[in-house]
Amino acid sequence: MAVPSVSVSYASNSSSTKANEFGMRPMQERAFEKRGEPYLLIKSPPASGKSRALMFIALDKLHNQGIKQVIIVVPEKSIGSSFHDEPLSNHGFWADWHVVPKWNLCDSPGNDNGGKVSSVGAFLESGDKVLVCTHATFRFAVDKFGVDAFDGRLIAIDEFHHVSANPENKLGLHLGQFIDRDRVHIIAMTGSYFRGDTEAVLSPEDEGKFESVTYTYYEQLNGYTHLKNLDIGYFFYSASYADDLLKVLNPAEKTIIHIPSVNSRESTKDKIKEVEHIIETLGVWQGTDPSTGFQLVEAADGRLLRIADLVDDDPAKRDRVSAALKDPAQKNNRGHVDIIIALGMAKEGFDWIWCEHALTVGYRSSLTEIVQIIGRATRDAPGKARARFSNLIAEPAAADEIVTEAVNDTLKAIAASLLMEQVLAPRFEFTLKNPQSKPTPGFDYGEGGYDPKKCNVGFNEQTGKFQIEIKGLATPKGEEATRICQEDLNEVIAAFVQDKTTIERGLFDEELVPEELTQVRMGKIIKDKYPHLDIEDQEAIRQHAVAALNLTQKAKEVASGSSLHEERANTAFVDGVRRYAMNVRELDIDLIDRVNPFGEAYSILAKTMSEDSLKQVAAAIAARRTTLTPEEAKELAVRAVRFKKERGRLPSISSTDAWEKRMAEGAAAFVRFKDEGRYE
Repeated sequence: MAVPSVSVSYASNSSSTKANEFGMRPMQERAFEKRGEPYLLIKSPPASGKSRALMFIALDKLHNQGIKQVIIVVPEKSIGSSFHDEPLSNHGFWADWHVVPKWNLCDSPGNDNGGKVSSVGAFLESGDKVLVCTHATFRFAVDKFGVDAFDGRLIAIDEFHHVSANPENKLGLHLGQFIDRDRVHIIAMTGSYFRGDTEAVLSPEDEGKFESVTYTYYEQLNGYTHLKNLDIGYFFYSASYADDLLKVLNPAEKTIIHIPSVNSRESTKDKIKEVEHIIETLGVWQGTDPSTGFQLVEAADGRLLRIADLVDDDPAKRDRVSAALKDPAQKNNRGHVDIIIALGMAKEGFDWIWCEHALTVGYRSSLTEIVQIIGRATRDAPGKARARFSNLIAEPAAADEIVTEAVNDTLKAIAASLLMEQVLAPRFEFTLKNPQSKPTPGFDYGEGGYDPKKCNVGFNEQTGKFQIEIKGLATPKGEEATRICQEDLNEVIAAFVQDKTTIERGLFDEELVPEELTQVRMGKIIKDKYPHLDIEDQEAIRQHAVAALNLTQKAKEVASGSSLHEERANTAFVDGVRRYAMNVRELDIDLIDRVNPFGEAYSILAKTMSEDSLKQVAAAIAARRTTLTPEEAKELAVRAVRFKKERGRLPSISSTDAWEKRMAEGAAAFVRFKDEGRYE
């Protein structure tokens, strides 16, 4: 039950919390260096200081770049408080951040499409410099006043992953119009590296106009002072989740419990009773604290737990609890509250530095939402050396009529876990190994240093970046493909691990040839995602994405199977990558393509799920497995042509190599489908 599916350790070298002479932390300094860019995209984890980074850049744009006004757009009112006045000059900057109270529309009463829209109009006519409003208010204001009314201004969009290139997404549509008109500066900020629905945030053409500032989770967490370990796991329960809660919840840890949505199968449909059940499980109720509204519960060990209930809809009760949680006087008081129970709250923008455990019941459909929930636990705080995220999911029961939904939830949880593993790992920089390859300054190549005869693995602890040499690696030629390989592999991997056919086959198809996933499925996903790129660049992106995913899995496998000393724990991932590279004769792309990306995930699943449920999931997936489709046959035929170019012969149907045989079968099926007129 207690096997985490991802466990990462960090050095805690305090670098990400140290400020320079202007009061800027490393991420803010990196962003400020690009302050002159008209279109800036900041990808950076929760708690890395994005709002303050925006203040520094916005002040420079107002004072030195001829920008008239700044409009900051946030997804919900509660996040507006992140942009209240800041005396930046106290820390060495040359100006202070000030917002006239009436222009922080997140603090004002009324709805988004009423007086607040008129206030935006009044602000545009005023001599004041900064306005803060919600995404909704901004959308209505653009509808009312038109895109040209905002000329000469900076528009900063916080939590940018809410935007989408889909024409149905109003904010995305407006953004495209602003970019086409090219009369505003735009800063987009996000703590998530992908949208949960696999929809593109920006069109590739628009994204190409943005300069990116990326600050990784690895840099953030490695540079903390206190937090050293982060565990992420999915766990299964069989009856009521509250009955199994204490198997994953430690009442001594500061915890946020996210109970399931009332529409999910994990929900009893009575959220109030669920909270009561949780409280009964935790101990004996002693009453309510009159000043905070927190529930007081005596735990089995005699400790008094202070529990904040954000589920109860009674406005008087919930507002009192919510206000107590936001009380600035209690921000640094670890004993203020012990457990928060929430439904739809305490996620994006919620700041409780002491949270050690984010426990979520039921699968969340959006990977972005999961990233946001995990972000609640990844704050640095004194005495907090370990944090974790647990996803508690109902096991598919033998008599379960909705077994398909149960299976889907399980697969999605695994996908989220794999993706978080990529997000939390150091960044990969893959290079083609050739006779001219040489070491790069700043990279540590392990014991013995750089060996020109081998594929080397270098690591730069300062930047949290791997440099890995791979034989036969395709190098991207175009500017966009190069950017994707350097910045956006996680978005490609997100699309891959969320692809239902891919994950089902990777976990449960005993006859699977891994290249069917790493070459055919990944190839198709990249073709669909970047149809405008040429075939060579698509193949380069495919190889880089597969290498990043599979080397992470191999590093994890090696690290978890080794006896690394505790003091070397933060180097376990680095050591894992190195050992894998040393254990194989040559690190080449064909070898990496032969790794099933879901092999490690299956071994975790086998440890956490009961044998009967595992068999049932496998059977449910096998029952709907289909034979080769015309589309898959075509993709295999393309691979067969590439094989012929490289080897001078077609793949053989009688080959002992499983992948060569599969390509030959695909090519034969392609010819058959073509004769039958199955292709347009």
